[in-house]
Amino acid sequence: MTMSSHVQELRRKHQALSDMVESAHRSPATDDLKIRELKKQKLHLKQQIERLETA
Repeated sequence: MTMSSHVQELRRKHQALSDMVESAHRSPATDDLKIRELKKQKLHLKQQIERLETA
């Protein structure tokens, strides 16, 4: 896997998590802990993307 394709895959996963967070916010059945975990995963991916882009 090339570096650019790896970054693209990370961006795709980041967007999927964004969609999940947005959906969770709209659903009253989703607890705050789940939303917090999704946001944590999203942040981790963002940090990975930034590290790879500056390397």
